[in-house]
Amino acid sequence: MRIPVLVVLPAQDSLREAALEAIQHREPESSLESATVPGGIELDLSFSPVAIGGAGRRESSLESLQPEETEQFVVRGFVDAASPTDVPAAVGGQPVFCDIPIQPFVTCGIDPPLGDVALVRQKLRLAALAAKGLDGSEVAIAIVDNGIDLDHLTTKLGSTPGLDVANSWSAPTLVTPPGAHATDHGTMCAYDALIAAPAATLLDFPVLTKGGPGGSAASGTIGTALQAFSSLLTSWRVAYAPGGLWKYRGLVISNSWGIYDADWDFPPGHPGRYIDNPMHPFNQIVRVLASVGADIVFAAGNCGAECADARCRGRTSGTIMGANAIPEVLTIAGCDTSDLRVGYSSQGPSIPGMYAEKPDLTTYTHFLGSETFGTGTPDSGTSTACPVAAGCVAALRTRLPPDTRPPAQLFAQLRASATPAAGSAGWNADYGHGLLDPLAAANALGL
Repeated sequence: MRIPVLVVLPAQDSLREAALEAIQHREPESSLESATVPGGIELDLSFSPVAIGGAGRRESSLESLQPEETEQFVVRGFVDAASPTDVPAAVGGQPVFCDIPIQPFVTCGIDPPLGDVALVRQKLRLAALAAKGLDGSEVAIAIVDNGIDLDHLTTKLGSTPGLDVANSWSAPTLVTPPGAHATDHGTMCAYDALIAAPAATLLDFPVLTKGGPGGSAASGTIGTALQAFSSLLTSWRVAYAPGGLWKYRGLVISNSWGIYDADWDFPPGHPGRYIDNPMHPFNQIVRVLASVGADIVFAAGNCGAECADARCRGRTSGTIMGANAIPEVLTIAGCDTSDLRVGYSSQGPSIPGMYAEKPDLTTYTHFLGSETFGTGTPDSGTSTACPVAAGCVAALRTRLPPDTRPPAQLFAQLRASATPAAGSAGWNADYGHGLLDPLAAANALGL
């Protein structure tokens, strides 16, 4: 069986040059065929290497994640094994990590929409937020998903939203330009992010593609997400070329995807496992990106006890996994417009080995909004709640630069300002710290 994996290799000239070409958006000229790879690994020549830091260090830094400085790169390859359970922890002395399938957290619930986008605006008190000038101006929101259809957004919104094509990203094998993707999950997420931040600029980051691995109509792998986050990190804090993301007041990254089934991963105890391993390369790069001022928002997932997605295969505990369960990100559960948690919204605590008190907050889903999936269909799943929250974060960033209030502090204020749910203050497994209240947070922050 040919199993895709992520392999950590020592730095080599061919890896450095290929990584630089990717993050500088240059046409590839170098070849990975000259790279030294352990026997037993078939290198994926279409995958651009990603700088991952220094050998033997537990945590990476911004500097160590630059191609010129890094001591190691992550590449994608293939190993022959009877099953993922039999993949070795290392090949030729080089660590091997799971390139686990990832999928969007949309749900196929049959219930009709409850309320509409106007009601969501009212519930979030967005008119008062806008009166403060908090509308996402000069803030970028990266929609890390399966691509944006700008024409559909323009039709629904009545005007064309901002899209930064130059700072968007796609895998080398994807030829569709930013903003020209099929009307699908990513378009829904983009629409929902603009509810609270209509003046924000969208970034199109399609890591989920049609017909990808994982058995879904739209899926990808964590390796592709790693490449996308590497591009975000470099453009946000390293000015390789004029016009990078550093020109924005803030960078918010919305991720309505994750893992449905723990069996997609390597077995428990494998050092290359993703879902409960803070040291997986993707989890490492997420932490570094958060440390340099990017606000990273993840959906909690759709494995809630009352109405779990079929792909959860009956598992409803410990289902907030991987990067969705690290403390540096804001993890969002879903409720309807009557403030009741939707039955498919994943509940805490997270999978053992990761930060337990997830989700962080709850906000709205299952309302009539983008109608991406047809007239009268709801924007649903924690896939919707996530970009709604990301838009609220972007609105606050309009006048709250991350160098004065880093993501950790902003997220702490959002938790402190939340409206208590389930009859008590403090964290609970259904709602996290409560219902997101961006106006209360803005007032507390003096905005």
